[in-house]
Parts: sequence; structure tokens; C-alpha cells
Amino acid sequence: MADNDLLSKVTVALRRSDMPEELTQEVSDLVDAALADLKQAGVSNLDTQDPLIRRAVITYCRANFWPTGDYDKLKAQLRMTTNYTDWPDA
Repeated sequence: MADNDLLSKVTVALRRSDMPEELTQEVSDLVDAALADLKQAGVSNLDTQDPLIRRAVITYCRANFWPTGDYDKLKAQLRMTTNYTDWPDA
């Protein structure tokens, strides 16, 4: 279940602060899916207080309402950064 602070930031980013409960649950599921997707891509630092992780989650959720290529670009950047992965330094 998505933490309330991050869920609140996502709903504001979606311009939907007055969402009905059903939509709030869907957005919460999208937040969880975003974090799972980043983990699957190799991002191990999933600290939801980190501004880049928050931005990635928000971008993922927004892409489910308004498709763009922004999330894939941000995910690729995170998975190539040693601060966000467990990959050994080269």
C-alpha cells in the first residue's frame, strides 16, 4: 500500500485532489506498481523521500493517464546511477 505522503503528492500531480475512493485506490495501486517496476529494472534505492524516486513514481502515474515517454527516460537514468542500484562500480 502506497504511503500517504507519496499518494498525496501523486494526486496533486494528477490534478485530482478531490478523487473518489475508487480512483484513490487505483492511484495507490499505480504507486505500488511504479515502485515494483523500478525495482524490477534494477533500482534498489526506493526511498520515497528521495526527490528522484518521487518524480519517477509521479511520472509513471501520470503516464497512465496521459501517455508520454518521460517515465522510460527517467527509469533508464535511475538504473544507470550507482546511488540507485546495487550494481558494482565500474
